[in-house]
Amino acid sequence: MRASSDVPTPHHLGRPSSLSRQSSGLSVQRLIHPPTDAASQTRRPHAWRRARRWLQVSGLVAVAFAGGAVTGGAHSALAKPVAAQESPYAFLGQLARVLVLVENEYVEPVDRSRLLEGSIKGMVAELDPHSSYLPAQDYSLFQSDTEGRFGGVGVEVDLRDEQVTVIAPIEGSPAERAGIRSGDRIVAIDGENVRGKPTDDLVKRMRGKPGTKIMLTIRRKGVSKLLNFNLEREVIQVTSVASELLDGRIAYLRIKAFQSGTHAELLEAIGQLRKKAGGPLKGTILDLRNNPGGLVDECSAVADEFLTSGVIYSTRHRGQVVDEVSAKPGGALKSGPMVVLVNEYSASAAELVAGALKDQKRAKIVGAPTFGKGSVQSILDLPGGAGLRLTTMRYYTPSGYAIQAKGIKPDVLVEAAYARDTSFGVLRESDLDNHLPAEGPPGSAPKQQDKDKQKHGAEGEEDLSETHLGVARKIPKNPTGGSDFALSIGYQIVRGVMKK
Repeated sequence: MRASSDVPTPHHLGRPSSLSRQSSGLSVQRLIHPPTDAASQTRRPHAWRRARRWLQVSGLVAVAFAGGAVTGGAHSALAKPVAAQESPYAFLGQLARVLVLVENEYVEPVDRSRLLEGSIKGMVAELDPHSSYLPAQDYSLFQSDTEGRFGGVGVEVDLRDEQVTVIAPIEGSPAERAGIRSGDRIVAIDGENVRGKPTDDLVKRMRGKPGTKIMLTIRRKGVSKLLNFNLEREVIQVTSVASELLDGRIAYLRIKAFQSGTHAELLEAIGQLRKKAGGPLKGTILDLRNNPGGLVDECSAVADEFLTSGVIYSTRHRGQVVDEVSAKPGGALKSGPMVVLVNEYSASAAELVAGALKDQKRAKIVGAPTFGKGSVQSILDLPGGAGLRLTTMRYYTPSGYAIQAKGIKPDVLVEAAYARDTSFGVLRESDLDNHLPAEGPPGSAPKQQDKDKQKHGAEGEEDLSETHLGVARKIPKNPTGGSDFALSIGYQIVRGVMKK
């Protein structure tokens, strides 16, 4: 079983993520893939504990990162039998009667397999926004997302003004080599208009077997005619960590999602920055903005690199503690001033890391309140290649604070211009239909200090060539005064502490 913690996720049309703008209007759709990792922490004989856990936003980004999930066999030991409960076979009898009536009486002939699949989807959809039934094709796509590899053209897209908009082509991908640019609008795939089509469908259309062909029709600002791009799908390998050395001694580390190998990528990036600095790093900026979550084991390993001891997070199932994961001595960046950047699209596993570093007083949190996905999904294998993504646990920060439907509150509030534009439609977990309710104490959200509130960003449409959702597309050597205001504030905080 794999565990995940999904939240709104960006999608790469061709690649993970776990947030889908499709359902929330918030997430970016990266046709890349979601983070996955597999260091299993089996301490009790639950089927769901033997699977990988995934913490990510799934309803926000149509295909990208799958967060906080656990996977395993079709049997789950999560729930104990309830003696007085009515047998499920009584309900199956009713289902069978309805099926027969529909097959015999509906105005047109029907496909029984579609009806049965629809009934399963409807049952699971009644639970919460992150539980879902995954038919074989969708399950296969989900699995490729968590591994960071997929067949596609390598373009990251989002819905802007109800149009499929290219956020950026992935470096070295077929899309980049063909000349597709940030801000391009995809109007058709293989000659078929995409307007109004579900995001999941677009992701499936963009992905495919390496070597197969696809044509994207694009509308570009300033060009009167539509542009056709004939592309050949390739295996797209997406890295989850980007880094830069600021001021000769400050490590800037951006984690896009917690997928398989993220922890190893982080350690490699830190090693390269140390070489570049010619010695120890004096400060750290960890950027978790637009990070929808991912694999629980990966995110806990990442948090561990900044801590020397103490709890990282705990999980509970029906009120009972299931896991309490603690840091081990010897983190790679265990000292020095540190800032964690977050925004509305920081979800699930990203919130878990931010919450741990905040509660342990290791870092100051800068940015906007996070998405608020505090649940873990277990991924269960079903016959025929299908899968069941089922919410099985809630997770908590070291202080016992429940992130669900509340999110992590920053120490310094920095809002980008897009977040103040109500027409943009910023959504969080608490805005989703049927979301799990928030919990009260133990652990209460710290109150935001008015003196710390800062609003930055030029009004108007965001220039996708420079920033995406307020985050600089290219990491600046000197963030002071740039278009990425949260980064500028975080950089000044770290430098200020270093000078003391």
